[in-house]
Amino acid sequence: MRNYKITLNMRRFKNIFLYLSLSCLTASAFGQTSSRTYTNAVIPGDHSDCTLTKIGNDFYTTGSSFNPTPVIYHSTDLVHWEAIAQPVSAAWPEYGDKDHAGCWGGQMVYYNQKYWDFFSHGGTMCYVTADKPEGPWSMPVRIRNPKELPYSLGYDNSIFIDDDGKWYMVVKNGKPNNGIVELGKDGQPTGLVYNLNWLNPENRNFPFSWAEGPVMWKHNGYYYYSCAHDVSGGQKVIRSLTLTADSTAWTIPVDFFNEKDPGKPTSIFSGPNHSSAAVKLNDGTQWVLHPVWARANQGEWLGQGRQGILNQIRYSADGSVLADYPTNKSFAAPALLSGGIPWMVPKSDFFDSDKLNPEWSFLGYTATNTHSLIERKGWLRMRPRSATRLNTVIKTDAEHNYTLITKIEFKPQNMNDEAGLRIMNGDELLFVKLCLTKDSASNNVIRFSFENTTYSVDHKTGAAVWLKLQRNDHVMIAYYSKDGLKWSTIGGSINVAKLDNYSMDFNGWCGNRQGLYVQGSTFADFDLYIYRDAYTITPANSPANWYGTTDGRTEKGEKVLENIHDGDWAMYAGVEFRRKTCKNVQIKGIPLTKDAVIEVWADSLDNGNKIATFNVKSALKNAGQFETYAVKSKKITGRHDIYLKFRSNDSKELFKLKSLQFNN
Repeated sequence: MRNYKITLNMRRFKNIFLYLSLSCLTASAFGQTSSRTYTNAVIPGDHSDCTLTKIGNDFYTTGSSFNPTPVIYHSTDLVHWEAIAQPVSAAWPEYGDKDHAGCWGGQMVYYNQKYWDFFSHGGTMCYVTADKPEGPWSMPVRIRNPKELPYSLGYDNSIFIDDDGKWYMVVKNGKPNNGIVELGKDGQPTGLVYNLNWLNPENRNFPFSWAEGPVMWKHNGYYYYSCAHDVSGGQKVIRSLTLTADSTAWTIPVDFFNEKDPGKPTSIFSGPNHSSAAVKLNDGTQWVLHPVWARANQGEWLGQGRQGILNQIRYSADGSVLADYPTNKSFAAPALLSGGIPWMVPKSDFFDSDKLNPEWSFLGYTATNTHSLIERKGWLRMRPRSATRLNTVIKTDAEHNYTLITKIEFKPQNMNDEAGLRIMNGDELLFVKLCLTKDSASNNVIRFSFENTTYSVDHKTGAAVWLKLQRNDHVMIAYYSKDGLKWSTIGGSINVAKLDNYSMDFNGWCGNRQGLYVQGSTFADFDLYIYRDAYTITPANSPANWYGTTDGRTEKGEKVLENIHDGDWAMYAGVEFRRKTCKNVQIKGIPLTKDAVIEVWADSLDNGNKIATFNVKSALKNAGQFETYAVKSKKITGRHDIYLKFRSNDSKELFKLKSLQFNN
């Protein structure tokens, strides 16, 4: 993710909001990671039409997934999120397999002693239920359209539970049709409806475009109803002291987000819309999640889809409400603990469980017999869904830099047989592939390809092989190895900017996905999936979260993390050390002062594990030149979020950081 430029005024007050880790509750592999500040997106990568629900001290979000199966995420601090469930089974016979289809909208709530997840499929509202958020979830039940409403229930709907225990579906279907439908304990309409077709009427030329994604919440006796213009941006809100269809009881629609924020013109996440309902914390603050594309005119990637943005809302004395605009800065975080949940990026998986991690989605209808974690313990066995339909397990393609690794055994029978790593766009038209297959001469090869660019090397059939796909912004490089230690490149690099910026028809509504696949006539076995390899160079310019720093370039055009001052920090998420023991860490950068300290922390600042410290001393004889520093590291294995904390007695800029890398 591109870093945000902090203004001089923000820097002047930096120490007020300086990162201070909250106290640990219990020991955790990831610490009690939480921060006083955060930068958006808190759920990087696709999180379309997201909703937000508070149940006790826990928060849950889900939304539109379209062809990939939907995911329910859980958090205890609204900043750190984890995938906990797949509420709609890919084995549901009606799921289908079309990029714009699948599941639209989605919200999980707790009602009548059970958990419910509502979503739309094929223009019909459905629900599934479970005894706990993690599932197992039931098969979908269709919701009847109430005859009292002159239109069907539609899509992108949400659920509102009132103080008296009654619950309602907040409904949208087409431009002129908004409404509120009471539900019974069985999740079906009771017959009580509130028709709000006056909100966005055709005879006024649909003033709020689609008036879509409606949500409701309650505050100080007022009912708040908010809806988006459309996916291009804009959000309106109205309020009433009574729940009614009478238009005179509701206020005039006004902007929900602070459209007058001076940072709006340069905001990367501009045009906020499809906001969730507000949730209230014990300290009285209220928050919303909403999805926004990072804008191409700010140098960002539309291909990453609508990312999950967290913003605070505020009320005036008369009950008016206004949400913060997602400008390019660090925000004060909710005063909550994360419970040890790491940053939400794709996680490594060694397939040592009997059940697939819910972070993985399938692509379209996928029968249960097409994948197994028990046929070969410690391996994921995948079979094509049919002779003409490949099989995938995928995650959001959430960041600008990472290194994917898998270990695979596969015996292709013909040119159509492929298995390996794949990154695709939402329309399922563009693919980066690093796979085992056969060439036209029936030779076994490892192939690296994107569109018309293809590189291949020979491969001995039947032998396990390691594949590595390294992304550095739009540039990808492929490698293979026999042992996962010594790597060989496969041809040259490939620029995939077309994939990352592809926006035809909003990229199938969802963003790029990465993961594993198999196609053709036979199965493939995968031993592991690594997202960010610790032992491959990590470019420093795109941390997952940060405070104070910005991305930049040297005079020669080399990408760096810059604007680094005392008290700043940067975090690189999901760094996988595997079962090896890290022995040292090195950084490469340009020192700008004679004395600076860079601390390396695992899992959280201050309350995590400080594994290394760089005392960067330089005579500055080679001004503007990169220097490499290496220090011993505490032994560390497994997966961790890695923080770099910058300290100095000097108020000037300290360093321009190019990369970091761990060694074993």
